[in-house]
Amino acid sequence: MFTTLYGKLASVLIGLFCLLGAGGVLLTVYTTQLHFQEVNQKLNQTLAERIVSEKLLIQEGLVNEEAIKDVFHMLMVINPSIEVYLLDAQGTILTFSAPPSKVKRHGIALDPLKRFLSGTEDLPILGDDPRDLNQQKIFSAFPIESLSGSIQGYLYVILGGEEFDSVAQVLEGSYILRLSMWAVLATVLFALVTGLFTLRILTHRLRALAVTMESFKRSDFSKQSAVIYRSPLQPMHSQPRDEIDELDAIFSQMVDRIHTQVTQLNQTDQLRRELVANVSHDLRTPLTSLQGYLETLLLKEGTLSPQEQRNYLEIAMKHSKRLSKLIAELFELAKLNSQEIMPQVEPFSLSELVQDVVQKLTFVAAKKQVNLQTDIREDLPFVSADIGLIERVLENLIVNAVRHTPERGVVVVALSLRKGTLVTQVTDTGCGIPPEDLPYIFDRYYRVGNNEQGRATGAGLGLAISKRILELHGSSIEAHSILNSGTTFTFHLSTVQPPIQIPDSSARA
Repeated sequence: MFTTLYGKLASVLIGLFCLLGAGGVLLTVYTTQLHFQEVNQKLNQTLAERIVSEKLLIQEGLVNEEAIKDVFHMLMVINPSIEVYLLDAQGTILTFSAPPSKVKRHGIALDPLKRFLSGTEDLPILGDDPRDLNQQKIFSAFPIESLSGSIQGYLYVILGGEEFDSVAQVLEGSYILRLSMWAVLATVLFALVTGLFTLRILTHRLRALAVTMESFKRSDFSKQSAVIYRSPLQPMHSQPRDEIDELDAIFSQMVDRIHTQVTQLNQTDQLRRELVANVSHDLRTPLTSLQGYLETLLLKEGTLSPQEQRNYLEIAMKHSKRLSKLIAELFELAKLNSQEIMPQVEPFSLSELVQDVVQKLTFVAAKKQVNLQTDIREDLPFVSADIGLIERVLENLIVNAVRHTPERGVVVVALSLRKGTLVTQVTDTGCGIPPEDLPYIFDRYYRVGNNEQGRATGAGLGLAISKRILELHGSSIEAHSILNSGTTFTFHLSTVQPPIQIPDSSARA
């Protein structure tokens, strides 16, 4: 695109310089011709007057042939290019010095003569050329008066004959004009070369940027293909000097942003593949078990004891509940990510909420023989959050801790005040999380391998949901783990002053 633009600009400049050059030559020729006419007419302005004062050309209304012949002969000797015409008072040509076959006019317009004789108008003044019906030339004129003072006619002298009929003759006869023309042509050529060279210098960085953009477009949007040429005199992080530098900086920012977005898209695509694989696995496992037990009941109908049938149905129900829970978590996470669920913030006591959740999950922990405890100091301030969503976070973290804690293990939920925030910590004495897996445990469906137990833990939907809920509250969640010792999950919530309870009149009474 920029190469074509450079070509168009060069073509326009070449055409412009050519037009300027041609116009300069024509202007030079035109002004030179006008200057020559002005000088020639000024030098010969009184020529007709001197001839009339020397010779009696018209006597009693008749042409003095002898005097006319003497004038014609004298002028032919002095300057053969001068042509003399004798006019009557109305401008009709009476006689002339030119060959009769070349004179095409019978009369001359008197208005230019009168303007010439008045002396109030700048020269050159052009009059009719008797040789050409359409052409005018410089002249000298003077009236011929009778003894009584009346005008009997005019002496009309054409100062430039056939020798000056064309511009080419003027140029051929003038060394100065030819020299001027070559000087103008040389100036135009020099200006053209200089203009093209200057244009190439000015568009060099623009063409380099265009090549870089084209390379970036043809590549896989890698930053290596978007390295823009810089002049050695221009620092890498210098301030933009002109619009091209600004365009360079904008393109560099665009490259960084595109590269970041492409990297994020690749990572998202990889996570999507892993998500589909993990979801498929977690959905397929309970479905396969559910289908297997139901098929067994159908195939062995009538041969199973009531106790065996009940066991099969209980196992099928267990997998059905697991499948239902997984699907519900998927929908919940999708709603949180699409912001269909927004926190309904209100002040409440987080310590009371923790006590309620721990009490509700005590049976789950006792069933697995895990000791569920709390560590809550008194007089803790209220927090501002969505009580339902925070309850969901506490349930996810406590259930996750109980699930990964072995028998006779301990899970502790602790609350503490730190720098204007209420810190919640859920600590277990479970198997811990490997250091290489710790940064990814909040990703959707990321599986943490457990080498000791030879199996992978469940997909991380609960942790992903907890993280998203806390993000909607402007908070975050952190995990600290020591392998084979335990894991601690920590999150912060902003504190507020508890509402003041104003007793009513009946209470005061």
